[in-house]
Amino acid sequence: MRLPNLNALRMFEAAARHLNFRLAAEELHLTQGAVAQQVRKLEADLGVRLFDRKPRGLALTATGRSYHASIGRALAIIGDATQKLRPDGSRITVSVTPSFATKWLVPRLGGFAARHPDIDIRTVASEGLADFRTDGVDIAVRQGRPPLGEGLRSEPLAPLDLCAVCSPALAARLGRVGQISDFAGHKLIEDAHGHWSALFQAAGLSAPGRMTQFNQTAHAMEAAANGQGIALAPRLLLRDDLAQAKLATVWKAETPGGFHIVYPSAARPSPARQAVIDWLHSEVEEAQAS
Repeated sequence: MRLPNLNALRMFEAAARHLNFRLAAEELHLTQGAVAQQVRKLEADLGVRLFDRKPRGLALTATGRSYHASIGRALAIIGDATQKLRPDGSRITVSVTPSFATKWLVPRLGGFAARHPDIDIRTVASEGLADFRTDGVDIAVRQGRPPLGEGLRSEPLAPLDLCAVCSPALAARLGRVGQISDFAGHKLIEDAHGHWSALFQAAGLSAPGRMTQFNQTAHAMEAAANGQGIALAPRLLLRDDLAQAKLATVWKAETPGGFHIVYPSAARPSPARQAVIDWLHSEVEEAQAS
């Protein structure tokens, strides 16, 4: 079998991470149509279906999931090999969730590049946990509570600070919201973390039977901004949308956990990695002080 086009594989890999052609196109600086067309051509050349097209995005088929795991590793190996040909520079690979990449990291990368022109950041956006042994990842940012894995060191980056958010127009109609039970009669938007369900359960209440479901927090936030209901999201990811008045906060939840910077405990000292970690901390601290 003739090997697939490398550009098509890059587009497939990005679309598989984001489960969205538009977000993949933004990452690759291409049009959404170009990415979708190349993925369709790749599927035709391979003779297999890699994605199920759904009204709210994409879903990998079983074949697509297996292929993506292998292609992701292969592209990381190519990238690492290429980087070794550039002895004057350093590259740090950061693994984050697609929502963290879209809503927080990517808009701030320009500032890092201006401050550290000698360090390249490669972002791997995936819901899956990074395998530091095989994925070529130097740092991961993940949401949860430590310990986050054996042999890993974690540093707190930001508290979870879950906020219930919706469009400003809907917030004006809601009136006073004082406790979780006040949301029972409203349209709620749930992401893969299941925070609404957990909060209702913790309060001894039954979760509403029908909630709009998304697999990514960024999609839930976008639906809330478009007036489709009320979403729960971490304040860290909400800052830009709140500042731009795309979303309004109607309630804050008391929830444990937060975002953590994770990397192997046995990793050798790396000035470039430490520069990225210090920058992540400084960006969060600056945002919290504003």
